[in-house]
Amino acid sequence: MTNLVNYRIYGEENAQPLYILHGIFGMLDNWHLAAQQLATTYRVITYDARNHGKSFHHDASGYAVMADDLKQLMNHLGDTQAIIMGHSMGGKTAMVFADRYPECVNQLIVVDIAPKRYVPGHLGYFKAFKEVPLHLINSRKEAEEAFLPYAPDMGVRQFLLKNIEPITGGGYATKSNLEAIENAYDEIIGALDFQQVFLKRVDFIAGGKSGYIKKEDHDVILQHFPTAQFHEVPNAGHWVHAENPAGFLSCLHQILR
Repeated sequence: MTNLVNYRIYGEENAQPLYILHGIFGMLDNWHLAAQQLATTYRVITYDARNHGKSFHHDASGYAVMADDLKQLMNHLGDTQAIIMGHSMGGKTAMVFADRYPECVNQLIVVDIAPKRYVPGHLGYFKAFKEVPLHLINSRKEAEEAFLPYAPDMGVRQFLLKNIEPITGGGYATKSNLEAIENAYDEIIGALDFQQVFLKRVDFIAGGKSGYIKKEDHDVILQHFPTAQFHEVPNAGHWVHAENPAGFLSCLHQILR
């Protein structure tokens, strides 16, 4: 038996499936509120990407294997087609999945990421997980104080702290497989290489204050996804669904309608 990712299902069993893919250092919990809202209409599946959350650890952590993990999960749940939505790293995984398995995608929704190369923006987080002596930390409050210099923004700090858990006998450890993620990091922030043009419906949602999808990225996106529509959620940065949940869901309902 090959490894299966850790997943959660919301909504009615016979509703149309909608899979949600989180970003780097994220996990299925990040999408709990959105999944609950969407579950009134869809059967929503959230899951931890390999090397994240409660999913299995593996040396390989690139987009091809992460796309194959999604295919395996769909097979396991008996879904031949679904709406696929991904944020950040999950958005890139969703694009690669659509390129590899276009027959499995009814509609593609990409949240705040383009298929281009990005400047490395997570190096400080890797540094934090390596340098903070987690084994000596005795409480969440201590952990928060230890991570403060690496992530001054409280929202980012809380997000990172979801990656640690208490261990038997005292202290904390990371849930995620940092070494595998770091080894794949150059690919994770890199440009995607597509084998074909995806002709089904595609929507890109950007945070109004984010800058991850720029106007000049539209032409490159349209080469691979010629039906792409572009949307912007105001008062939201890169974590669009967390920073303006109401605006994000309103935009999503328009797209899904």
